[in-house]
Amino acid sequence: MKKKFSIFYTFSIIFIFSLSFFKNVSANEYIEFLSLKNNEVNVRVGPSKDYPIKFIYKKKNLPLKIIDKFETWRKVSDFEKNSGWIHISQLSKRKSAININSNVIIYKKPTIYSKPIVKLEAGRLVLIKKCKKKWCKISTGNFTGWIFEKSLWGRIK
Repeated sequence: MKKKFSIFYTFSIIFIFSLSFFKNVSANEYIEFLSLKNNEVNVRVGPSKDYPIKFIYKKKNLPLKIIDKFETWRKVSDFEKNSGWIHISQLSKRKSAININSNVIIYKKPTIYSKPIVKLEAGRLVLIKKCKKKWCKISTGNFTGWIFEKSLWGRIK
């Protein structure tokens, strides 16, 4: 009887710890990104039009990380860690990212042995067409090609 109880007790503890482990992993893996829908978007101190404007974004499709939610407002943070509240009507699900490394090469195909097209400076906004494996097909200005996914900050998938 004691042996059955100890086996049951051991499996119960393992099961409880495994549930808490998987809960933490899935919560940390999901980071939501949205992008700006318009060329000028007010960022406010709090989640209402009653709060003063903190600053104004002036770049359509700029990717933003959602860090909090309140009714129809989202607290966002950009790649430079600026944060504030934006109404959801000003946000889009369009895939975009910021190049975070200097002199990143855009290739014609998703391999380093492909023809290089152009070098990107850090801070350049790119639109994501698709991603596969460790590569993303992007467009920026008049250029379209493939770039390493690890060089991008924003909504990739």
